[in-house]
Parts: sequence; structure tokens; C-alpha cells
Amino acid sequence: MRIYTKTGDKGETSLVYGTRVRKDNLRIESYGTVDELNAYIGLVRDQLINTHRKDILKEIQDRLFTIGASLATEPHKDRKKIPDLYESDVLFLEQEMDKMDAELPELRHFVLPGGHQSVSFCHVARTVCRRAERLCVTLAEETDVDNLIIIYLNRLSDYLFVLSRKMAQELQAEEVKWIPRVNK
Repeated sequence: MRIYTKTGDKGETSLVYGTRVRKDNLRIESYGTVDELNAYIGLVRDQLINTHRKDILKEIQDRLFTIGASLATEPHKDRKKIPDLYESDVLFLEQEMDKMDAELPELRHFVLPGGHQSVSFCHVARTVCRRAERLCVTLAEETDVDNLIIIYLNRLSDYLFVLSRKMAQELQAEEVKWIPRVNK
């Protein structure tokens, strides 16, 4: 099987089950951004972090493929072969955040991305996650989108923020606080 098919050379692509749409279609933009997020999660997973977190990030990548498959499928089409997202996937992220939060100092300031390259990669993944969430919210205004996708992406961006703080702690990197400049 060849990777290139030439069927997209005129700016169109196929959804699951074959419906052709323009490549700048909001549905394509949504799952394309989820794919971009997945690539950044892979980059974070390749950093020097503990094995348990690598396993969690691999699980998250799997869930992102599930989300991509759902977004690439037109609503009301036969979804028998499309994997599902579950509420337990959201709870899993919350439980992992709670574990990390218990070991972190109280957050008293906004945090600027940076302090260590690995932490910065985590912040990039977080911001791409927020963009994916915004796109899915917009798509949901036009057509049916499983609300659990939006909830999962919302929680995932929170998870990535907490992970960035935990990574900074473990790497003994400075957590860069935002101190607003205020005119006197």
C-alpha cells in the first residue's frame, strides 16, 4: 500500500466512510489539531520523565486517536467500528492530576512557560490542546460532537499544566512565576 494516493491533490480529503470534504473544513481542522496535539504528547513522552508517566502519556495518545476517529466520522453514520471515549477516561486524568497535585506546592501565581526545555514542551502541548478544544466547541455549534470529547480535551489541558509543574519540580527547574507589572 502506498502512502500517497493523490486523491487530496485538489484540496479535498475523505472522512471515515468516504464522504469528501475540503481540507480546510472545520471537522478536518479539529481532528488535525488533535493529531498535532498527539505529536506534541509524543515529544513530551520522549523527555526524561518517569516510566509511570510515559505509560500515562501513551494511554492519552491512544485516547487522542479515539477522539480523532470520532471527529473524522460524520454524525449519524454507522459507528460500529469507531472506538469510544468513556467517562472513566476523564476520571483517570483527574486522579492522576490529584496524585501530582498532592506533591506540588500550592499555586499562588500564574506560571509562565519555561524553566526547562521538557517543561516548555509540556506547555506547548497544553496550548495545542486548548486550541483543539476550542475547535471542537465551534464544530459542536455546527454539528453533533460527542460532549465527552470536549470534556476530555478540557481535562487534558489541565492535566498537561499540572504535569508541567510536576516535571519542573522533578527536574529541579525554576517555576517561572508571572508577576504582573502594575503602574503605581
